[in-house]
Amino acid sequence: MTSVAMVEAVSLAMAWEMASDDSVVVMGEDVGVNGGVFRATSGLEARFGDQRVIDTPLAEAMIAGLAVGMSAQGMKPVIEAQFMGFIYPMVEQIVCHASRMRHRTRGRLSCPMVLRAPFGGGIHAPELHSESTEAIFAHIPGLRVVIPSSPARAYGLLLAAIRDPDPVVFLEPKRIYRLNREEIEDNGEDLPLDVCFVLRDGTDVTLVSWGSMIKETLESADLLATRGISAEVIDVATISPLDMDTIIESVEKTGRCIIIHEAARMCGVGAEIAAGLADSAIYALHAPVKRVTGYDVIMPLQKMEMNYIPGVKRILTAVEEILEVS
Repeated sequence: MTSVAMVEAVSLAMAWEMASDDSVVVMGEDVGVNGGVFRATSGLEARFGDQRVIDTPLAEAMIAGLAVGMSAQGMKPVIEAQFMGFIYPMVEQIVCHASRMRHRTRGRLSCPMVLRAPFGGGIHAPELHSESTEAIFAHIPGLRVVIPSSPARAYGLLLAAIRDPDPVVFLEPKRIYRLNREEIEDNGEDLPLDVCFVLRDGTDVTLVSWGSMIKETLESADLLATRGISAEVIDVATISPLDMDTIIESVEKTGRCIIIHEAARMCGVGAEIAAGLADSAIYALHAPVKRVTGYDVIMPLQKMEMNYIPGVKRILTAVEEILEVS
């Protein structure tokens, strides 16, 4: 067993797959010699060589286009966008080509590629470095969108993403890259995609979240327990396709649901979850579904950053509000 932070778990997963499968290559800006902005690819070039860990020019559209072509011809590229804010030049290739490859070729070709990107706020980054725009990709048919919330889930989910025969957008919450460490057995065992993880059982309210916000969600559940309130905590993990069955099952037990995410409220993934509950669990709800989210403004710079990101106080207030509804 090895005690690792999330960013190290990401590196372990890539190294395992590269050692096990010669078709896996890593590409991106500064991923080789420098080991990436956050050092997620540190040591990979020394171990696997510069033919499999490829430092690219500063050209995101080219990186994504190259990955599409390579994956369609049998390779398994894992590409990195240095920050979520740099991912947008890649969108044309990912949306118009990668996501449609299987459909366009009637199953003759697939596109087994992974697009990794650090995302979210909380590290005092400058402008264009703190977005949480996962809903953009969740809206695209043919893409999987995966967001880990712990070192163990980062390791297992990234392994599964690399092994998936279709494109996966793998978003890594940089605020928790080095927040805590977890014991991981580096054995190549993956975790299932397309399912939620129930992190804590409860009977009074369901708290649904993903990525870095799992930290505040679990802290809120701990504080609620001291008040005699039992909160079930669900980590969505794969936001597209969405495992509504697990969420519905929980809400049918608790009767109340709060969805917590860092992204802006408007058209966020939380809205889709709330709509799913309205469709399939409306008679189980004792109170309206509430969302605790970021605001519909640009992520502010350092001084106001943590006022934007939902905190424990806002989550507890939302719980108090729905518990007051009979």
